[in-house]
Amino acid sequence: MESGLARRLFVTASMVFCLVGTLFGTGVLGERVEESSGGALSAEATLIAPAGPAFSIWSVIYLGLIAYTVWQWLPRGRDTAVERAIGWLAGWSMILNAAWLLVTQVGWIWVSVLVILGLAVVLGFIIKRLTGIDDRELPERIVVDGTFGLYLGWVTAASCANIAAAGASSGIEFSSGSGAVLASVVLVVAVGIGVVYQVVFGPRFAVAAALAWAFAWIGVGRTLDEPQSIAVGIVAFTASALAAVTWLAVAAKRSNTRDAEAAHAAEADD
Repeated sequence: MESGLARRLFVTASMVFCLVGTLFGTGVLGERVEESSGGALSAEATLIAPAGPAFSIWSVIYLGLIAYTVWQWLPRGRDTAVERAIGWLAGWSMILNAAWLLVTQVGWIWVSVLVILGLAVVLGFIIKRLTGIDDRELPERIVVDGTFGLYLGWVTAASCANIAAAGASSGIEFSSGSGAVLASVVLVVAVGIGVVYQVVFGPRFAVAAALAWAFAWIGVGRTLDEPQSIAVGIVAFTASALAAVTWLAVAAKRSNTRDAEAAHAAEADD
């Protein structure tokens, strides 16, 4: 079978598997995520759990993944540098997403940590490969970079919540004073990872937006819902602002560098 066709079929089959996993995660075929694993993944399980509305970002990500799956079959998306660079990885990201939903159904909370960390690594490689491909049209950037950027940003924040949920399910206390300190440290580390993304991958609005969204809803959860912690809420809101500011700073620096290079080139031509 021609390699491009095999790749596209793999992505399509992975998308179908991902949607099947989603049927379990939303409660159509199994328990909803927040009810699985003994409730360890609910919005009130730990100090790092985002409030319920935060998870609506999945609707955007899933629509983007469907759009990507369709795009790779279109003449403009088929056998392009982008498809060749990320196609197999994109498929694996969908498989890992479904796998995460399925392992949480059977209560394998620590296995779910390994799966979501693996998913974050795969998504990081996808964004890294996209970084080296220039001169692309805006619709493609929205469908591909936008989708996988949101995906990476959200999964990064979700990984922190997942680890906290696994710890809580193993008896680690996250609602005490020491728990608040630990939750704050985890949020600071997550912000640091977001900074690394922007520096290494260049200014990625979708990544920053997903991180800012997740941190903001963690802040809402800790200030308005249980378990309540004003301190963690403040750290989370600060983390949300820093995710946005970091993107703005890197984007401004990149723009200034390009302007300086253009001016230098113009002077050289004169």
